[in-house]
Amino acid sequence: MAEQFYTIQADIGTTSDDGVSNAIHTNSTSNRQIIILCQVANVHGTNNGVLNMDVLDHSASTAKALVSTLIVPADTAVNPIGGKLVLEPNDAIRAWADAASVLEVNISYLEIS
Repeated sequence: MAEQFYTIQADIGTTSDDGVSNAIHTNSTSNRQIIILCQVANVHGTNNGVLNMDVLDHSASTAKALVSTLIVPADTAVNPIGGKLVLEPNDAIRAWADAASVLEVNISYLEIS
């Protein structure tokens, strides 16, 4: 069993839940991935950001909220995933905000093959 660590950084856009363009990470492998850290930072100096994030379970064709309309104050950060999250093949983490250029996300995960 091989293990590999990865990190992803992304800007969170304003596209609402359309299932495609708001994916910030998709497990495009045949392996399982364990999300270890998910931190969202508000990089705007004065405005709050509003975060929505869900996980798409590809095998069940359903998405469930991780956070919904979470206010992220200016110049702060939140960890919207309180523990570890397992992504099976083709599962995705999706996120969108109320304004562009306000929220950024960092995700660290372990892939097990």
